[in-house]
Amino acid sequence: MTRYKATIAYDGTNFAGFQTQHHQRTIQEEIEKVLTKLNSHVPVILQGAGRTDSGVHAAAQVIHFDLEGTRDVERLRFALDTQTPDDIAFKKVEIVADDWHARFEPHEKIYEYYLENAQVRNPFNRLYYAHFRYHLDADKMREALSLLTGTHDFTGFTASGSSVDDKVRTISEASLVVIDDEHMKFVFRGNGFLYKQVRNMVGTLIKIGNERMPVSQINQILDSKNRKFAGPTAAPEGLILKAVIYHK
Repeated sequence: MTRYKATIAYDGTNFAGFQTQHHQRTIQEEIEKVLTKLNSHVPVILQGAGRTDSGVHAAAQVIHFDLEGTRDVERLRFALDTQTPDDIAFKKVEIVADDWHARFEPHEKIYEYYLENAQVRNPFNRLYYAHFRYHLDADKMREALSLLTGTHDFTGFTASGSSVDDKVRTISEASLVVIDDEHMKFVFRGNGFLYKQVRNMVGTLIKIGNERMPVSQINQILDSKNRKFAGPTAAPEGLILKAVIYHK
């Protein structure tokens, strides 16, 4: 058996998320069907660096899987890229050590969240930008973002259903980039993110930018570890897993 690491991209619009779910179309299931075919129909189970939710996109998700024998990595990449659906792309395939693990190797993730702040939503952006029609104060949101950086217990930004006990994470970057008068993106880099954490942070930032919450609400959410003090979960279509960066 040979272990392969692959970097993939996908448009999450028509998926129920990354992880296999019963009677749902998922990225994992679509890729495993092709891998099993390429593995002489011996079932293959892949592992991912993380699990994106329904409607969330990825520019550089990382997975690993094992196949019988050793393949030419470019021929394998091409086979996977052409045999998986058009909303999945294989950007790179490489051979790694037998004990290398996409999820458990030390790494950081970069997420970007794209927001259209305009009175009327552009229909051409509807699958890749969330939309908010009311005024947003960028300075207030940047001030709030600065409070999210560092090491914190992010329980208050976690959606119910999280199975993780340790909710302490380190965010090394939390920033806002104004693209133009109607478009912006939030950038988050950290050593891990909890279930719907990024979308819950963005939903809170939008309320702060719209002056329906004070900037100090961030500290209250972190200190209380209470989800009810945070804003709503932002829409999934604005979120993209931009990169997974391994430390070795």
